[in-house]
Amino acid sequence: MLILANDGISSKGKSILEENGFTVITDKIEQDKLIEEINRLNIVGVLVRSATKIRKDIIDNCPSLKLIGRGGVGMDNIDVEYARSKGLVVVNTPDASSQSVAELVIGQMFAISRFFPDSFKNIESSEFSVLKKKYAKGVELRGKTLGIIGFGRIGQSLASYALGVGMNVVAFNRTPCVVNIPVLVGGNSINIEVSSLSDINDLLSDSDFISIHVPKQDDGSSVISSDEFNKMKDGVRIINAARGGVIDEVALIQALNSGKVAAAGLDVYENEPKPSTDLLNHPLIACTPHIGAATKEAQDRIGEEIASLVIQHLK
Repeated sequence: MLILANDGISSKGKSILEENGFTVITDKIEQDKLIEEINRLNIVGVLVRSATKIRKDIIDNCPSLKLIGRGGVGMDNIDVEYARSKGLVVVNTPDASSQSVAELVIGQMFAISRFFPDSFKNIESSEFSVLKKKYAKGVELRGKTLGIIGFGRIGQSLASYALGVGMNVVAFNRTPCVVNIPVLVGGNSINIEVSSLSDINDLLSDSDFISIHVPKQDDGSSVISSDEFNKMKDGVRIINAARGGVIDEVALIQALNSGKVAAAGLDVYENEPKPSTDLLNHPLIACTPHIGAATKEAQDRIGEEIASLVIQHLK
């Protein structure tokens, strides 16, 4: 049986599939050629990340297709319910990348607290004395409050890291929850209980840092727009490593320029793969190219997990 890993798969995941009798194609097929090639090769399973889209046209016109797999968490690039209504299996790997995304967010928090991106850009072209004065108002993470919007696997993993560096953590989740967060201390793990807030406005007004971990909204609306920015502390720092569009990018630029937001870290954008140049060139934004899950360890976990799901459902 042929499996198309159109956005790639780790060598470990590929090996597992091949050892179980599958043939894995990793050559990239362009979006407009997918229907033709799936039918020509009689492909039974398509594995994607965030680049390839599996919409109704593919589902309706590829009778050999039995399974769609998403290596990662969000499945907004797949018409999930429609596929399932047509009898296809749709699976993803929600656990595999949580730690990698959380570590990226922590890295962005350190970066925007000490002006890393902008100082790196200017260090060769400006005098040290000028730069030292310009970047002399950094802040520490320890003792600050991190607000996490969306307290699923990634949000909880982020909470573990944040608690470990001495931050206070508050969370908002659509479904209220009480979670024991494991924190590593000297090689041992201790649990710290975090209860989600019932009102997102409390998080917005109390947080020094805010990180968003929610899916793209069904109606396309932003979770954070001008009204939400107005409720935040002056000088708040905000990170989005979830999905482009959950922060209103125009409102973010306005909030940065007014001083309401001190800095932002973005790993996702509304217009991927061509983000707005206003974001990329802004001195107060740390930009990364949607690499939250792009670590060797996460890719190996994703490959192994997606391979096991394919074997479970197709063999």
